[in-house]
Amino acid sequence: MGEEKHWHLICYDIRDPKRWAKAYKILKGCGDHLQLSIFRAHLSKTRLASLRHRLSKILEGEDSLLIVRLCPSCAQRIIDSTGTEKWVGPDVKYEIY
Repeated sequence: MGEEKHWHLICYDIRDPKRWAKAYKILKGCGDHLQLSIFRAHLSKTRLASLRHRLSKILEGEDSLLIVRLCPSCAQRIIDSTGTEKWVGPDVKYEIY
């Protein structure tokens, strides 16, 4: 059975353009780019831990990272000028391998 996934809002402020580009590339591989330094990602607990580990290798003391886990009802109440339907996750109860 697969791990439960949740929407996460990921925001970062990275001072160095090279580190910013590295973080952008990592996040682009696991989420959707919403604004300059804001992504959304539908991740399991394991994938989120992996993402945080990869980002921690890039970030330095002057940088900041904010990850907010959204429950399904919170994700449905997102006001997004590009469309709220993007925030409605798949209603997966189980996965077959």
